[in-house]
Amino acid sequence: MQRILILISILMMSLAISLVSAANTDEPKPGSAHAVVHDLQQSLLQVMREGEQLDYSGRLASLTPVVDRTHDIEMIIKTILGATLWHELDQVQQDLIIETFRQLSIATYAGQFKQYSEEQFKFLEQRDLPRDQKLVRSQLIKGDGGIVNFDYVLHQPAEHWMIINILFDGVSDLAIKRSEYRSIIQREGFQSLIGMLKEKISEAEHTE
Repeated sequence: MQRILILISILMMSLAISLVSAANTDEPKPGSAHAVVHDLQQSLLQVMREGEQLDYSGRLASLTPVVDRTHDIEMIIKTILGATLWHELDQVQQDLIIETFRQLSIATYAGQFKQYSEEQFKFLEQRDLPRDQKLVRSQLIKGDGGIVNFDYVLHQPAEHWMIINILFDGVSDLAIKRSEYRSIIQREGFQSLIGMLKEKISEAEHTE
């Protein structure tokens, strides 16, 4: 009888360990905001692992569909410029800045994520935010043990969650761009802003 009780205790402990492991897994729930972030991060790691085979244009081609399906580029640039500046632009200008900003977003990823040194992304949590948004918190663990916090804000404009802001160690990329872009367009005009974005695209290409 005592032996049976011991076996039952061992089985219960094994079950508890299995449940804890399942709860802590990095595998996202399909259709969740976490799944979108996971898709992006695994794609970035993949192009980094293929760094010796892929040049900038190869990384750009690989990451273009990833960014298109994970980022709400139009919402991001609208938020950066703000409602007043956005509505001062005509349709041609709006279309131009959306496409130019899209190209810059993809180019930035392709320029920065190009070499693999045993980096890994670690999922921390997903939590609800106001206005039906989600926050997905994660870390990039570098090969040397260094850690960079990557927190993603997502919304769900239709059926799929999409990224609308990224915070790097607590610093909002959206806030930085908002200050920079609005200052340029107010001080120098729309074409100067487009020129600056295109210059940044060129810089990303030449980071090899």
